[in-house]
Amino acid sequence: MTEFVKLNQGWNAEPNTPIPQVKLIKSNLELHFFLNPYQFENYNEGDKGCIEFSNCSRFRFTDINDEAWYKGECRFSKLAPSWGEFYLVQRNFKEQENATPWQHHAQKDTTLDNFLFYFRDSTFECSAKSWSFKLVT
Repeated sequence: MTEFVKLNQGWNAEPNTPIPQVKLIKSNLELHFFLNPYQFENYNEGDKGCIEFSNCSRFRFTDINDEAWYKGECRFSKLAPSWGEFYLVQRNFKEQENATPWQHHAQKDTTLDNFLFYFRDSTFECSAKSWSFKLVT
């Protein structure tokens, strides 16, 4: 059975236009996006966050958006606790249920963790050893 651990505590992506972008640096991947100043008063409009994934072997953006998730068209629609959050996905990642190709960044490693971030108009997925969050100035 698939299990989800919510990872974003005290921050989240901007709900309307987060504009997620990736940057590859050696074996790491950085995911940059605008932060949500409406839910979290310590962030201002235009502030950016970055999740750095260490030893990232693969990543992808899928076209699953909030509408598709609520309609039950996402492989995790009835499993994930809520839309718009950043999760560690444990056990069954159900990756065969989405045909979007992976961008391979390193050799496949089945010991890596699977991460999922639901943005407004897309979903980001990656397999990596660990993650950390920072504010981008």
